[in-house]
Amino acid sequence: MEHLVSSGKGAARRLTHARLLLLADTAAGGGHTDEQIVAALGVGLCTAGRVRRRLVTAGLPAALDPRPQPQRPDKIKIKGDVEQRLIQLACSEPPAGRCQWTLQLLADELVVLGLVESVSTETVRRALKKTTSSRGSSRRGASRPRPTPSTSGAWRT
Repeated sequence: MEHLVSSGKGAARRLTHARLLLLADTAAGGGHTDEQIVAALGVGLCTAGRVRRRLVTAGLPAALDPRPQPQRPDKIKIKGDVEQRLIQLACSEPPAGRCQWTLQLLADELVVLGLVESVSTETVRRALKKTTSSRGSSRRGASRPRPTPSTSGAWRT
């Protein structure tokens, strides 16, 4: 762990957990209290206790690396038929008086059609981002990369 901390290369959370465990190590003569560790590293008291407990129960790799977040399929509002209908709406003609669909217009239209009870513009954005289709471009993504101007000062030929 000392090599990991001294190199300073790695994920910030992993390095913080390694520093926390080094400060808590009683064999090295340190053995700081949780309050001292919290003050030194700027982490929460629960984090200090949780990392130490995970070291004892699951081992060093589990204490250093964060646990992956569980899948939340029940939180996904736009999937299947609703997602298909959203894509059809986004590719269709916009409402009268508008030149294009906005995320807010799409979200409101999904609610009006009764496909969802409520939906945020961020949920609509994520659902549209998952698709590989893009209006007006043969490439993936919504925006095209712009050429960066040369900083060399040389003439373009």
